[in-house]
Amino acid sequence: MSLVVFESQKLIQCAECRRGPLRHLVREAGVPRCLDCADLGHLVYLPRGDATLTRRAREASSLSAVVVRLHKRRHRYERQGLLVEEEALARAERACLADADARARRRERDRLRRAAEDTRFTAAFAAEILRLFPGIPVDRARAIAAHASLRGSGRVGRTAAGRALDEQAVSVAVRAAVRHTDTEYDALLMAGVPRFTARARLAPRIDAILDGWRARPQSAAGPLLPEQTG
Repeated sequence: MSLVVFESQKLIQCAECRRGPLRHLVREAGVPRCLDCADLGHLVYLPRGDATLTRRAREASSLSAVVVRLHKRRHRYERQGLLVEEEALARAERACLADADARARRRERDRLRRAAEDTRFTAAFAAEILRLFPGIPVDRARAIAAHASLRGSGRVGRTAAGRALDEQAVSVAVRAAVRHTDTEYDALLMAGVPRFTARARLAPRIDAILDGWRARPQSAAGPLLPEQTG
């Protein structure tokens, strides 16, 4: 279990030595203490950002602590960095410099692999949109797929259902695209209309567009059979 140090966002003094304001503090028995009073003052701060350096520094340090800060909007503590021994950090930095080229090549290979995977997935997502909505313009289907499946976006295409090309997830992505692109939904939100009220108001128009896209276009219906022309 890791030791936890808090990054303060208020003017807080140490309950023991009365120094402050404290940037980093430890809570013991419900009261704040500075790093020196908590016997962590000899550690140095390593901000997050370099996963390899952080891992190596933590492994090389006999004592370490995770630094967290409260994200008020999300109501949770988020990791900001690590406190480690100075020599452990120096050792980790030397190791990272020694194999920097190899790690850069590996990152590039991983980037290319992810890009190829994303291209294949976006194409599959677009194909599923076209299957469910055969009347949608092909360019529009591709644009919706690219938007919904963007890696790291948190959008529906990156959910487990989206990655499985679940029909409901794909339909949700198409509906959201119509809502934002083909209606005044965004303008209603900017005007202060509650989200669910705006959605209910625009639902009939969105449904009409989606119903039109569900119908196969005449050009895709194939030639008429002889008995159909009589």
